[in-house]
Amino acid sequence: MSEPDEPPRRRQARGERRVTQLLQAAASVFCALGYTASSTNAIAREARVSPGTLYQFFPNKEAIAVELSGRLIKEMEATHGRVFTPEIARLPLDRLIDEVTDPFIEFNTANPAFLALIKGPDTPGRVADEHDVLHNSLLERVSEMLEVRTPSLSRAERALISEMCLAMFKAGLNLVMQHEGEDKDAYVRELKGLLYRYLAPYLGTGAAVGTPAMNQT
Repeated sequence: MSEPDEPPRRRQARGERRVTQLLQAAASVFCALGYTASSTNAIAREARVSPGTLYQFFPNKEAIAVELSGRLIKEMEATHGRVFTPEIARLPLDRLIDEVTDPFIEFNTANPAFLALIKGPDTPGRVADEHDVLHNSLLERVSEMLEVRTPSLSRAERALISEMCLAMFKAGLNLVMQHEGEDKDAYVRELKGLLYRYLAPYLGTGAAVGTPAMNQT
């Protein structure tokens, strides 16, 4: 069967596989070189395709970054839905921190291109905008969890605590991502200990009961 006669679904599936191949190659190149130093030629070489093949799917490096970032953000949003639940909010504080931080550490470990893209000085505007939306959504979900846990906190207090927690997590995550093996585990423990010591005076350390339900999407 010649390519023009190929069934549409098969052509579509083949195209989707090629896009995935190119995005995986781009993720590797962005991590190795950073967004600024990366090029479509480097991405094509990593994907073992010609530049012409790459341009059939993406017009430039920015379009690749936008598509890759969009897919990673969707995965991150799915993680939000799994971890920010009333059940997890009511757990003893050490378990709550484990349940919330572990999936995000695992996500960033599996997808280092996510941090490579958003930390670059010339990150495409659309990528930066989508990350800002994600950041604000994350703050809101943390605030909702705090409300479930300790309803006596005011909205302003919850907003402040959420900002502090996220800032601490991001700073700690940068250190975690720079290490491997036992060293990485040690930094993870330190990060969790930092969050525990900060949150304990506000949330207590035991399980919470009889608190309001969270808004769930």
